[in-house]
Amino acid sequence: MNSASPATDRKLLIGGQLVGASSGRTFPVINPATEEVIGVVADADASDMQQAIDAARHAFEETRWASDRELRKRCLSQLQAALESERELYREELILEVGCPRQMTYGPQLDMPLKGALRHPIRLIDEFPWEEDLGRAVGMTGTTDERTVWREPVGVVGAITPWNVPLEVTLNKLGQALATGNTVVLKPAPDTPFNATRLARLAAGTELPAGVLNIVTSSDHLVGEELTLSPDVDLISFTGSTAVGQRIMEKGAATMKRLFLELGGKSATIVLEDADFSTALLIGMAACYHGGQGCATPTRMLLPRTRYDEGVAILKALYEKIPYGDPQRADVVMGPLISAKQRARVRGYIETGLREGATAAVGGIEPPDGLPTGYYVRPTVFVDVDPEMTIAQEEIFGPVLVTLPYEDEDDAVRIANGTRYGLASYVVSGSDERARALARRMRAGNCCVNGGSAYAPDIPFGGYKHSGVGRQNGRAGFEQYLETKAVAWPLR
Repeated sequence: MNSASPATDRKLLIGGQLVGASSGRTFPVINPATEEVIGVVADADASDMQQAIDAARHAFEETRWASDRELRKRCLSQLQAALESERELYREELILEVGCPRQMTYGPQLDMPLKGALRHPIRLIDEFPWEEDLGRAVGMTGTTDERTVWREPVGVVGAITPWNVPLEVTLNKLGQALATGNTVVLKPAPDTPFNATRLARLAAGTELPAGVLNIVTSSDHLVGEELTLSPDVDLISFTGSTAVGQRIMEKGAATMKRLFLELGGKSATIVLEDADFSTALLIGMAACYHGGQGCATPTRMLLPRTRYDEGVAILKALYEKIPYGDPQRADVVMGPLISAKQRARVRGYIETGLREGATAAVGGIEPPDGLPTGYYVRPTVFVDVDPEMTIAQEEIFGPVLVTLPYEDEDDAVRIANGTRYGLASYVVSGSDERARALARRMRAGNCCVNGGSAYAPDIPFGGYKHSGVGRQNGRAGFEQYLETKAVAWPLR
């Protein structure tokens, strides 16, 4: 097979070496669009993960990585160049293993993270105030002290990444964690390991000191839990479901783990009555983008009751024309879900919605026409939904849009904030000022107003409530991987 095949990259990266699992085992990876095996990767166990943790600990304690900023800039720049050299190979590989639409690779799946996920942290290495002079003051012992604050790397970071936008999340974690001087053990999702094993090969070809970056693939989710349990891992950086995030918090408490958790969402779009519905409701199609498999996807649309029927008619017409199917097609916005398990989960939510009294204006549980293979679900719009219904409260992670009427702005805010989640929110109005005023009332970490995008390498991203702890990207994300040390000494 040539280098374009995902099956050519199957090794773990541990201590600077590309190796197989110590057991010799591998596990298969399935193309969700065809249900065919497209290759295998090393299937690590707990002993392999421990070797990776040991390597990362040694690299942090014994190499210049934590203290040499010029080395970090050089190595990350080398990794950036290596990634760009295989951009098109990555594009084809992501379509195969993730099932993402081709057009999505020109945005968040590939081109967007390649543009800034490493470059922005590289710039911050020079721009960040690693030392802060607090000036002189009389201290508790009566001496006049010089005082300063130093920012230092946390140590060993355990990075656990999801399957929906795997390379994007991985690069944003690695860029910030490595630029701040930490060493990393990366555990990718079992469904989408190829992008990580390709990264392992590329990283092995740079000047990264052995053990600074370790990549461990495994079919067993509990192998990743070794990172949470180990006293040699200082921080867990996790993106995934709220349930797993809660388990990480619980299991990490014994070793007082520092945490970054970017978790689930049930994001609402409030469309105000002064909006141009012909364009404003296009955001409703976002619930189908990549099969609705996005944590910040706007899956609840709140419409003024006075224009609710009008809005539903527009959404129904849009959903009946959404191009979905083979992700290789240039026009497709929605490919398959990632697995048979995920498809069953989404169909289960649709069944629950129907059972609880909601109506599927478009879509439903029936298999899509003309797609006998692949993990597909029909794009679905629900009406007759009560805000307390399961489909209006829980994250479905599928192509399902819930529409809800509201009486006035206060009612809209109450409904929008009325879930345990608070990751993203959206407001559409004919007035920017009115939309921004409403955005201030949304209990969510990010708010996109009138088509704006609150996501980029220099913008902090994360959630309120059960949507997470901490922020990724921006200055806040960079600081998340640093400790703060206050230092004082007498003036001589």
